[in-house]
Amino acid sequence: MDDDLALLTRWRDGDKHSGQALFSRHFPAIYRFFEHKVGGEADELVQRTFTACVVSREQFRADSTFRTYLFAIARKQLYSHLRTLSRRDQVDFEATSLAEIVTSVPGRIGKLQLIERLRAALARLPAEQQLLLELHYWQELDAAALAEVFDIPSGTVRVRLLRARKALRVEIGDLAEDPVESAGSDRLIAALSRPASEDQV
Repeated sequence: MDDDLALLTRWRDGDKHSGQALFSRHFPAIYRFFEHKVGGEADELVQRTFTACVVSREQFRADSTFRTYLFAIARKQLYSHLRTLSRRDQVDFEATSLAEIVTSVPGRIGKLQLIERLRAALARLPAEQQLLLELHYWQELDAAALAEVFDIPSGTVRVRLLRARKALRVEIGDLAEDPVESAGSDRLIAALSRPASEDQV
């Protein structure tokens, strides 16, 4: 079997089959490198790694093995991808874990989906209940202020808030048991307290 340097030399001389053989040899290792770090993004990052290798193939001086050279390119591609995920130009990879970066985006997306479902449930309530909850949680109006807005006694406000919460819990259904909001229904409702623009990923 040809060694990597022989294949690389023929690839540089224009033999595409040698280049394909070289990539096929190292594809499984490079794929595993990404698969356990970025999951579904592995295919894209493998492609970027080999594309970068094609562009820079003349720069390899055989000071190390070709396999090492590929992993060096893969590392750069991984860090570039993580910077994009984190939305920061500078990330201290000596202090920041992959879990902090990779899981943050799905977490925010999951939270957005939860809040959208909560807002949809709120919109299905009777108008008075919806307005009562919105003013209480979004605008932080207390019972006295709500009594003034709705022109009812503050004691009545508390009763209606209780009923509105119960009605929302019915609309929420299985979300009331969602582990993300395991602290209870009041915390579920409190998730509605920010405008949609503040929840964007």
